[in-house]
Amino acid sequence: MNFSEVITTLQAWIFESIVQPVMFSLGLGEFVEDAFEGVEWFIFGVLQLIVLFIVLRPLEAWIPAQKIENRYARWNDFIYTALHRLGAFSILVFFVLNPVLDKLTAILHFEGVNPFNLENMWSGFLVHPTLLFLAYVVVLDFFDYWYHRAEHQFDWWWGLHSLHHSQRDMNLWTDNRNHLLDDFLRDLYMGVIAIVIGVEPGQYVLLVMVTQMLQSLQHANIRVHFGRIGEYLLVSPRYHRTHHAIGIGHEAKGKGTLGGHNFAVLFPVWDVLFGTAHVSQEFVSTGIRDQLPEPLGCAREYGAGFWSQQWLGLKRMGGIDKQVNKVKDIHG
Repeated sequence: MNFSEVITTLQAWIFESIVQPVMFSLGLGEFVEDAFEGVEWFIFGVLQLIVLFIVLRPLEAWIPAQKIENRYARWNDFIYTALHRLGAFSILVFFVLNPVLDKLTAILHFEGVNPFNLENMWSGFLVHPTLLFLAYVVVLDFFDYWYHRAEHQFDWWWGLHSLHHSQRDMNLWTDNRNHLLDDFLRDLYMGVIAIVIGVEPGQYVLLVMVTQMLQSLQHANIRVHFGRIGEYLLVSPRYHRTHHAIGIGHEAKGKGTLGGHNFAVLFPVWDVLFGTAHVSQEFVSTGIRDQLPEPLGCAREYGAGFWSQQWLGLKRMGGIDKQVNKVKDIHG
């Protein structure tokens, strides 16, 4: 029995023994088909957590980029990761959107309008599935770059996204330390794009999983880079750490205004092409300038636990939690 068969067997057992009976008892029979797909995502989520802990956690202990000062903050990040990877948030959005866009596609087709599909670009040519998969990765990463960059350009959006940057002890679980509303907006955005370019549900599960694993590596507290050439090919822990750097990654010219560098999610080529690349040789401290004590910052509070972080994010988004940004140029 190969790996795929093992996963399929386990998926069927969990679904038939646990999920299906529970859903019928709760009167949710109409969602059973989607729940079956959700079980698959749950299994892959568990596998991700196991692999990340076995591979990256020892590396963080062996070659840390910085000493972890607040171990509770790392545990709190793990809660975010578990909720995101096991909760099938991205996949639920995808399956909710899929039937809606199918109806829209049918309407457009009836009117003589054929929606764009990436696979149709190679109509008449034999394209290997791996090549098509890589094409999906590149296209989705391009749009993800612009989404990420937009999070750093608008005050209300940065109010949400700043939760992610407020981790002073960045670690392998920090990738999913996001405001739930921000996660929902991004998954909605990426789900629409994935469906429009023709990504199948099964492919989307794998696409999301690959991206998540790479982003966990990027956020890991390890002294790793990919060399002079490799730093421009794939986002490394050092490259992304610069994005989280105080006064560099999330500010324009180090003056406290919105902007920053290294917005690429997977491929630094987007930063190079659009002028936002900053390749540093250092493993810098992470966080947000206004978290620092006066006179460098204003000791702004971003919350210690999950619920306080979510609530403060909403307040920042609405401008309720505004503080005078009394900061100094820490690089000047």
